[in-house]
Amino acid sequence: MMDAIFFDLDGTLTDPKPGITRSIQYALQRLDHPTIPTEDELTWCIGPPLRTSFVKLLGDDRSADRAVSLYRERFSDVGLYENRVYDGISEVLTQLCTSGHRLFVATSKAHVFADRIIDHFG
Repeated sequence: MMDAIFFDLDGTLTDPKPGITRSIQYALQRLDHPTIPTEDELTWCIGPPLRTSFVKLLGDDRSADRAVSLYRERFSDVGLYENRVYDGISEVLTQLCTSGHRLFVATSKAHVFADRIIDHFG
């Protein structure tokens, strides 16, 4: 029997789309970017490194670091709480815990944000 099980956070345990895409929109607005893509148009940004996505969105390297800072400004206070736990996940995790499994989260998200998301959503 497996006693340790690892889960990815974004896209496996939670749907991160609103928090990530709205924080990207916020950063673009603060940079006075001429076009602000919709949340649906930004779903490709979920997963790849954030800076890489901003370079592609902005068309150059120069503003990407500032965009990441602006993104984190919103994400750290609002965006990380806009996740939604997928239906049935709580029950699955509870069942696995009561069966003696040790559960872990593996994510490329910054540790400080991942901990806060996990704590907030239980």
